[in-house]
Amino acid sequence: MAEKVVTQEQHDELTEALNDLFSNVSTMIKGDLQGTNNILKLLENMNLKVAEEYTGFGDVASGLRVFVERLKAKSENFDEYVRQIDAIEQQVTDLEAVVSMLDKYVSLLESKVQSVYKMPTSSP
Repeated sequence: MAEKVVTQEQHDELTEALNDLFSNVSTMIKGDLQGTNNILKLLENMNLKVAEEYTGFGDVASGLRVFVERLKAKSENFDEYVRQIDAIEQQVTDLEAVVSMLDKYVSLLESKVQSVYKMPTSSP
């Protein structure tokens, strides 16, 4: 059996190659970690921006809720006026019916009066 003897020069080359390998692997891992770190920082900034936007939406929603409540209160105030208008409309319809009946009655009376004046008077 032949034993291999590692010379000092080969040992130094191997040590240098392993140091280069570990250095390159370390650099690669640092680069990957820095990339991941950058992605996480971007995600954090995006989350902050979205949170800011949603805060604004919450304010808008609160403002809309108050606006709708005010409109509802105003609408309830107008409900009484709408009921009054409906009642007046019904009264006007009833009045128009009465006026129509009176007009027909007056026309009938007018016809009767005219017929009485046109009738010749009988002489004895």
